[in-house]
Amino acid sequence: MINPYYLQVASFILINILLGLSIYITLSTGQLSLGNAGFMSIGAYTTALLTSKLGLPIPLGILAGSFLAALMGTLIGIPTLRLHGVYLAIATLGFGEVVRVIFINWESLTNGAVGVAGIPHLGRTILAQVQKYGFSPESIGLKNNEFISLTVFSILLFITILVVFFFGRLDRSRVGRAFSSIRMDEKAAEAMGINTTYYKILTFSQGALLAGFAGALFAHVTGYISPADFTYHRAVEILVFAVFGGSEILWGPIFGASFLTVMPELLRSLSEYRYMIYGIVLVLMMVFRPQGFIDANLIDWFRGRKNRGNDAA
Repeated sequence: MINPYYLQVASFILINILLGLSIYITLSTGQLSLGNAGFMSIGAYTTALLTSKLGLPIPLGILAGSFLAALMGTLIGIPTLRLHGVYLAIATLGFGEVVRVIFINWESLTNGAVGVAGIPHLGRTILAQVQKYGFSPESIGLKNNEFISLTVFSILLFITILVVFFFGRLDRSRVGRAFSSIRMDEKAAEAMGINTTYYKILTFSQGALLAGFAGALFAHVTGYISPADFTYHRAVEILVFAVFGGSEILWGPIFGASFLTVMPELLRSLSEYRYMIYGIVLVLMMVFRPQGFIDANLIDWFRGRKNRGNDAA
């Protein structure tokens, strides 16, 4: 009844939504950062090493990885404040590559290009814990692998809903309005008394925190990570989630991450042609809707249509 494969794909969609939101945050102040793959790798490696080599509990490992990524985001965000556009993108992309090369060459700690295996799996760890108290998945009609997949998906769904709710509230707050004003005109925002330095570093730190958090979850969902998981391809992929879906509103990266994760799976039957079709869809989107699939006008149109429907009723 429950297909573990579908649940695994759904779990990766939720992780990609978190990654899409991580770059949406930095874009909300007009900063184009390509360092999120680097922050993701810091979160993933930190929790992988702490939990597999030191035996730290998974929640503590995830928190440690997230906060270390946020610290690195703050340290990178301060010196790159004066950079804009493509210059900031190149600098942050370089940071991500430096981090990846460190993980490759620090073989005594990270096993180099081979990666870290044997990372405690989130679902299997929970199953082992509940079995200690006499609970068996068969008592609710599930096999062990179904219970593991369903547990991981449920936890990720709960976390994603909380993150979306938090940033939805943040967008409507004084802080969110400060982000928007900086994105629209930084000099005008500064003239109005907004501390642009503080808010730009804040978005950089929040984006790094969320990317590190998603990376830590990724490590405990897959059970194995390597530097190949965090190349510049991953950095571009994260950016495309926001650009394709729409980087101006919260629902844009959510839609982009969901669609672009599901699409290669739906086209799997077309074998090697699927990535060709995937690329054509991206090109068409950039030609006909360069602002992304979802923007403020589309949301207003849906709201207006809904209001007209209510008035007619």
